[in-house]
Amino acid sequence: MESLSHILKSMPDSEWKRKAEVKIKAVLDDPLIHKFRQKYAFVDDYAVKINMNKLYQYVTEFKTCSNCPGLDNCPNDMTGHYTMLSASTDQDKVFIHEEKVACKKFIAKQLQDAISSRIRTFHVDPRMITRSYSFEEILETDWDRAKAVMKINDYVNETMENGLQTRGLYLSGMFGTGKTFLMGYMLHQLAKVGMTGAIVYMPDFAEDLKGMFQEPSKLKETIDLLKETDLLVFDDIGAENLNPWLRDHVIGAIVNHRMNRKPTFFTSNYALNDLEKHFSFTNKDGDEEFKGQRIMDRIRPFVDVIEVLGTNKRGKA
Repeated sequence: MESLSHILKSMPDSEWKRKAEVKIKAVLDDPLIHKFRQKYAFVDDYAVKINMNKLYQYVTEFKTCSNCPGLDNCPNDMTGHYTMLSASTDQDKVFIHEEKVACKKFIAKQLQDAISSRIRTFHVDPRMITRSYSFEEILETDWDRAKAVMKINDYVNETMENGLQTRGLYLSGMFGTGKTFLMGYMLHQLAKVGMTGAIVYMPDFAEDLKGMFQEPSKLKETIDLLKETDLLVFDDIGAENLNPWLRDHVIGAIVNHRMNRKPTFFTSNYALNDLEKHFSFTNKDGDEEFKGQRIMDRIRPFVDVIEVLGTNKRGKA
C-alpha cells in the first residue's frame, strides 16, 4: 500500500497541492478520525498534521478490511494485519503510535497452518484433516451413526481433559459410513491442543513401503515417525496386500512399540476376529495362525471397538 506522501509527491506541483488538500480533508472528516480524537482529546492539530500518513493508513486499511477481499488479495502493508492507532503525551509533546494487529482471518489461517503441520497424512486427502466441523454438524449428518460419533467425542473430551490416553479406538463398519472422516475429526480436534498425529491409508501405504527398500534411511524415518507420533490412525486396515515383512516388521513393530505408551486407532471393514484371520494368512507363507494371533495381542487389548453404522456417503455432496 502506497503512503499518502508517496501518492501526492508523484503528481505535478499544482495538482499535488489540490489533491493533497482533498486527501487531507477526507482523512480529517472521516468518522474514524473523529472517534480517535474524541478518545484522545489531547491530540492537537499539529500532531495530526505531522502524523497524517499514519491517519491516512489507519482510515484506508479500515475501509479495506470492512470489504475484505480475502487474505490472498489483502492490499494492506502487512498481509492479514490492519493498523490501530493510540496516542500519548510526554513533556507536553503529543505522540501518535501505530500498531499492526492481525485480523481474524489471519489468526484462523495461523491456527489452521499449525494444525496442518502437526498431522501427517499418507495417501489420505489432507482436507480430511484441515476442515473444521463442530460436533453438532457431524452428529446431524447421519443419525444412524450418532452412537459412534458420541463415543468419539467423549474420547476427544477425555483426552483434552486428562492428556494422551494409552488406549485407542477400533472403528468397524461397512464401506462409506464415514470412519475415516470421524478419525479426521478426532485428529483435527486434538491437534488444536498441540498433539501430533498421522493417518495412513494402508492399501496404498503398503505399496509405498516396497519402494522404500532402496532408501533404508527414509524407511526408518517413516516407521520411527509412526512409532512416536502422539496419535496414529491405520486407515482401512485389512485391505492392504499383506506380506510377512509388512505384518511382522512394520505393523507389528509399530503397534508393539506404541502399546501401553501411545494410542493407536484403526478403521476397517473387518471386525477384530476377521482382522485376525487376515493377519494369519499371507500369499508368501500361507496360513500362519500363530503370527496373526501375536499381532492381534498387540491390538485387541489396547482399543475400544466402535461400530459405525449409517449409509454409504461416498460420491454424495
